[in-house]
Amino acid sequence: ARLAEYFQLEYELDPLYARWASADGRMRQIAASLGGARVLRQDPVECLMAFICSSNNNIARISLMLRRLRERSGAELCDGVYAFPTLEALAELDERVLRELGFGYRAPYVVESARLAVERGGAEYLAGLRGRPRREVRDALLDFKGVGRKVADCVALFSLDVADAIPVDTHVWRLARRDLDPSLNDRKSLTPAVYDRVGDLFRERFGDKAGWAHSVLFAAELPAFADQLPPDLVADMRDFRRQEKDLNLRLKLEKKQRKVADAPPTPSSPPPPPDKKDDDDDDDEGTPAPTSRTARRTRRRVTPPTEHRD
Repeated sequence: ARLAEYFQLEYELDPLYARWASADGRMRQIAASLGGARVLRQDPVECLMAFICSSNNNIARISLMLRRLRERSGAELCDGVYAFPTLEALAELDERVLRELGFGYRAPYVVESARLAVERGGAEYLAGLRGRPRREVRDALLDFKGVGRKVADCVALFSLDVADAIPVDTHVWRLARRDLDPSLNDRKSLTPAVYDRVGDLFRERFGDKAGWAHSVLFAAELPAFADQLPPDLVADMRDFRRQEKDLNLRLKLEKKQRKVADAPPTPSSPPPPPDKKDDDDDDDEGTPAPTSRTARRTRRRVTPPTEHRD
């Protein structure tokens, strides 16, 4: 029963894939090659903390941080296997301990979020968000330290049964620009309004399980699945990644150029005053005076002495 709940086996995938494929040509190609992908129903406490740790991070490092956290504060289930710590255990941690485990600036986010969750009722409070409206769940999650819109939607989708939550980052935004609404190309940044617009586009196209469809589309873009997809689709995705890379480089260059253009001009230094002519320069009459003592001394060293004839 626990495994059935974890894999959300109460939902049949074939009807979902068929509905998504009928609504989107790209999904039709992907669904025929990547059948069986499901969104897991994760534990809300672990999911929240994992995504708090995901900021400016990669999967390998996140996994390492969470493993260290389990070994440090989780109950040992069997030899070398540890449960994820309870909120109460996390709330009692010293931030310095987490920094020693490699959490960096995220250390206070973990501790403060755990304390807030405990104040609101602990794990039962988080689990109680399941079944609530999407915006209500997002607003509740945004109260936690280190949680923005994307993290809130990730936690909602992967642990709180909000199946139409759409986590949006710059990559998903560009997928929406390519596949759902080219007019988004006119938007220069991922503002809250653009974020909501991207989510609405997925929900309009894929319905009440749009978050699941979003996850399938996102996974299909990963190079690890390239050998399972049609070659022409893989080539198109490769071109898109190349365009994304070029776009990122161009945006960085434009940002750098704007920064230089907007910088206040630096005051130019006045030219140094001319040196006074020394008495021993009388023999250099007709030669331009040097602009510095060092230059004058240098010239004297390299100029051969004048011969005087009787």
